[in-house]
Amino acid sequence: MAFDGIFLHLMKNEITDKLVGFRVDKIYQPSKEELMLTFRTFDGTEKLLLSAKAECPRVQLTTQFVENPKKPPMLTMLLRKHLGGAKLREIRQDGFERIVTFVFDATNDLGDPVTFDLVAEIMGRHSNIILVDENGVIVDCVKKIDELTSSVREVLPGIPYELPPQQSKRNVLEYDIHELESSINALGIKKSLAYQEVLQGISPIVARELEYGMTLEELREHIKNPEPTVVIVDKPKDYTYFKPRQYGELAQYRTFDTFSELIDYYYFEQVRRERIKQRSNDLFHRLTVLQERSVRKAINRKRELKECENKEQLKICGDLINSNLYRLEKGAAFYELENYYDGGKLLRIKADVTLTPAQNAQKYYKDYRKKQVAESKLKAFIAEAEQEAAYLESVIDMLSRAETDGEITAIRTELYEAGFISKRNVKRGREKKLPPKRFLSSEGFEIAVGRNNMQNDELTLKTAKNYDLWFHVKDTPGSHVIVTAEKEREFTDKLIREAAMLAVVHSKAYASSNVAVDYTIVKNVHKPNGAKFGMVIYDNYKTEYVTPNEEELSEVKEIE
Repeated sequence: MAFDGIFLHLMKNEITDKLVGFRVDKIYQPSKEELMLTFRTFDGTEKLLLSAKAECPRVQLTTQFVENPKKPPMLTMLLRKHLGGAKLREIRQDGFERIVTFVFDATNDLGDPVTFDLVAEIMGRHSNIILVDENGVIVDCVKKIDELTSSVREVLPGIPYELPPQQSKRNVLEYDIHELESSINALGIKKSLAYQEVLQGISPIVARELEYGMTLEELREHIKNPEPTVVIVDKPKDYTYFKPRQYGELAQYRTFDTFSELIDYYYFEQVRRERIKQRSNDLFHRLTVLQERSVRKAINRKRELKECENKEQLKICGDLINSNLYRLEKGAAFYELENYYDGGKLLRIKADVTLTPAQNAQKYYKDYRKKQVAESKLKAFIAEAEQEAAYLESVIDMLSRAETDGEITAIRTELYEAGFISKRNVKRGREKKLPPKRFLSSEGFEIAVGRNNMQNDELTLKTAKNYDLWFHVKDTPGSHVIVTAEKEREFTDKLIREAAMLAVVHSKAYASSNVAVDYTIVKNVHKPNGAKFGMVIYDNYKTEYVTPNEEELSEVKEIE
């Protein structure tokens, strides 16, 4: 990915403008290799995320919700002790090196002023986050590197902090362009590789762009006047600080106002979603197997039900044999009798040679009653299997949109309550109850969206009031959406459209256009006895047809 030294430099400038001069408010550790520091600024709370994860190392400001462990790790406690309330004095970076140092003015236990450096090394799988005291000694770090792990440099608490080995590359803003080009040409290797050998802080996408035809002068201009851009080839593929030309017509581009917004989009909306899906793969597999089994069960039962369609013919055979007992004898393989149910036409009836005519008649009656009972039971079995398949499809849809571990845990809990998985597959201990997603419409109405089927039930059947407005995509798995009614305010067409779009976005039809969304007041929504979680019936409804529109949805703000 393109979080190179130049990108880091531009991000550093962005963070400097927002945070320097302000104090640390709270410190969290969302995962083993990530830190989150919040600051109270004139513009409100700002969240600084530092990640040393090999697959997505970065520093950024974020507006995304990040789950934190209930019990803070030891590193978090230590950081709170030293940096809690500390003022961010400056952020340093040597040229376009992939290392930034956050310099904090703090106080020790005696109230004396002290300085701490929080160093973020953004170097792929070698990334690290290190707290260093004013004497240059490591206090603690995210990744501890001993001599067995690396023969180049140790990173351990209690030893002096040393920078990683320098590569002596050149800063494109500081060196003469002709001199740089001479050095690049002199290497005699593929141009994109040569650019990376000579220039400081450029990633493969930038090197390829230089090989493709961008000049060093243009690169300088892009650094001075950056344009945060995500490259999309079917899905987000890369990002940088200008619109690259190397992809030609294959790519689309999405630009952002800030680099932090770009990174939020790229990592939180793409990488994190993929990571959550990977964590829930076992659940996806089990649900898919169960859902396919329910579908097959319904198909097989329908096949059996079709065989019951001839049950009336069995009764007719019994009646005809009974009415002709006086002239029938034991031992016949079949009887040819006039069918008075069908205008006296001859009907050939198969008989058991070992049975008397009366016994053959009773056998036909028995088979008739058997199929009559089977038909009634099969209809119930089919309805149950189809409802089960629809429910499991809705859970699969919810799981595909799960964005946090908490949402996956809630889905596992729901499946346990519904009897589809065992208790051992559900996390033990008291889990914090996950609230519905909440939004504020462009006109200030509060909108709630269920995250799973149990929450859909609670939201619609317990929390919502009779005259709140309920939305759901027609005949498609998805979330229940509730608009809270307000006294002396009418539901506007714009509100209905925005709520309908939220219903589509939070459903299996999220990628479709002109989607039908039913809506009615909550009073008209009911749950049938024995129905699965999230399954309801409703009447007196209207239908809105919408295609999710990014521009319109941008006016709807999510509330944390």
